Amino acid sequence: MTQTIAHPANADVASALAEARADFVKRNPKSQKLHEDACASLPGGNTRTVLFYGPFPVTMVKGQGANLWDADGRKYVDFLGEYTAGLYGHSHPVIRKAIDSALDDGINRGAHNQMEGKLASLICARFPSVELVRFTNSGTEANLMAITVARAFTGRKKVMVFDGGYHGGIFTFANGNSPVNGPFDFVIAPYNDAAGTKKLINENAKDLAVVAIEPMQGGGGCIAADESFLKMLREETQKVGALLLFDEVMTSRLSPGGIQAKLNITPDLTSLGKYIGGGMSFGAFGGRADIMSRFDPRRADALPHAGTFNNNILTMTAGVVGLEQLYTPEAAVKLNAAGDKLRDRLNAVTRDKGLSMQFIGIGSMICVHFVKGPIKSVQDAKKANQDLGELFFLDLLARGIYIARRGMMALSLPLTEADGDQLVAAVEEFAESRKRLLS
Repeated sequence: MTQTIAHPANADVASALAEARADFVKRNPKSQKLHEDACASLPGGNTRTVLFYGPFPVTMVKGQGANLWDADGRKYVDFLGEYTAGLYGHSHPVIRKAIDSALDDGINRGAHNQMEGKLASLICARFPSVELVRFTNSGTEANLMAITVARAFTGRKKVMVFDGGYHGGIFTFANGNSPVNGPFDFVIAPYNDAAGTKKLINENAKDLAVVAIEPMQGGGGCIAADESFLKMLREETQKVGALLLFDEVMTSRLSPGGIQAKLNITPDLTSLGKYIGGGMSFGAFGGRADIMSRFDPRRADALPHAGTFNNNILTMTAGVVGLEQLYTPEAAVKLNAAGDKLRDRLNAVTRDKGLSMQFIGIGSMICVHFVKGPIKSVQDAKKANQDLGELFFLDLLARGIYIARRGMMALSLPLTEADGDQLVAAVEEFAESRKRLLS
């Protein structure tokens, strides 16, 4: 059952938010203490920026199926899904059994193993652009290697990315180029602006190695690229001899073969990560055979690609079991259809009340934005009321529902229709109790 939360008649968002924060602190003393202790040895008590929020983050101590439990003993329905990596939920019995079996045979063998070729074969069979693939430990590494091989293959240096894009910890463009980004020569283009982007491609044609794009910006708020925009990128990169990289670290889950299969647009390179490792640390980059063969160690001019845990047996085993037995093409279609249906139900709640609140995304990825009108770029998303976003997050926590602080949700296989009903009921209650703030 969704917990009903009583609110005083707050006159403004600031008052409502102050009340919600005070209630949050009162409910979570153990999480507060754990955070304060962690601050002694971690900057801000944090080692993964996206997980921090004020006044302090909830500490989760257990996960099972589609549920989480925090340090103060409260249970939540997990709609965050580890930012798309938690597709299989927590400790899926099939994956757990496979990992236990792998543990029995030794973890770090310092050699090829029997599962890496199998996982590679499954990935190549699923994603149209991937003729050959190599593994990494994260999506960040995958994008680093994909961009690097694109520069080596073309002999060019410039990398086109997009405003609001996120390609990992050293490739983040929420507010232009970040001081922690890799030292590449970036050209930052306007997302979903065909004319502006085409102009930049032509201006940088001789030096442009690769155009890297998320077919839907996950970190930017589940903002989908227009199909016509992606087709323009495919055509223009081919004209100028640059490569096209689809960052499908998040979006690969949105159809059996990712956005590229859904739209029938084949890039030269694809980066992958998140759920494909079965919930373990994972990344991969792949693409055309003539590009990826540059890493073939049998070649005299082979490019090096190291990584102690690239082919670690736990990830390889979990990934194979996940793709073969759990996230089959049929399961992918079903989960994303459920996501589209849930998003429609959520939008019906806000639309019927005429609220400045909307849910966008594709399939099993959803994000809430507190603004009216189309959201085609991060600039549109930045017009949203961020305080209302925090209020929504805190209200949902109080109702036993866990999403990202920034409003993102990613469905997992263990979620049930009843879980979806609970989320819709919580949104209905939020919309009713906070309607004077949302008009």
